[in-house]
Amino acid sequence: MVPAPTRWIVLPAGLAIAAFVLAADNAIDAGQSTIVATLRQMNVPLDAAFRRFSGTVVYDATHPSEARAAVDVEVSSLDIGDESYNAEVRKAAWFDSTHFPLASFRSTKIIPGGADHFEATGTLSIKGRTQTITVPVVVQHTASATAFDGRFELSRKYFGVGDPDWDGVLEDKVQVHFHLQKGTATVAAPAQTSRS
Repeated sequence: MVPAPTRWIVLPAGLAIAAFVLAADNAIDAGQSTIVATLRQMNVPLDAAFRRFSGTVVYDATHPSEARAAVDVEVSSLDIGDESYNAEVRKAAWFDSTHFPLASFRSTKIIPGGADHFEATGTLSIKGRTQTITVPVVVQHTASATAFDGRFELSRKYFGVGDPDWDGVLEDKVQVHFHLQKGTATVAAPAQTSRS
């Protein structure tokens, strides 16, 4: 039998490991995921990917209404395909990434649809402004991963993103589409505590 003082040490350690495993199991695998904004300049679509983001998606197919998601995107990582343009959109008139480095989404309500479909309602925050959005999501399962695909439209002007000088050539509406895949965690078993 493990002595009482040792049990008080082992129990919190075990809970911490369990919490870590749970968080890691639900973490977005950024290497296998994408978040892409489609802009229209002079009516020509342009895809620009965010290269750095993180977050978690908690989802149980047997209880879809209990799903939840939290995603943070580094706005300075937007890649338009040209470094001079990338630097431009980091400026104050655009994302102002120095003062507002992250765009974020936090789900507040999940409405299940058909099999492996649901609608996620939550708060989208960009550049210090927030808006409630609802996003249709499709869930895909493989033997080793679960992925979530969806798209939504936003107004860049609502969030104060964009130099007004560009309004004549750059449309206000932006389509955002994402593929978020949950990672798989492997954690070493905790070391055995001596009973001596």
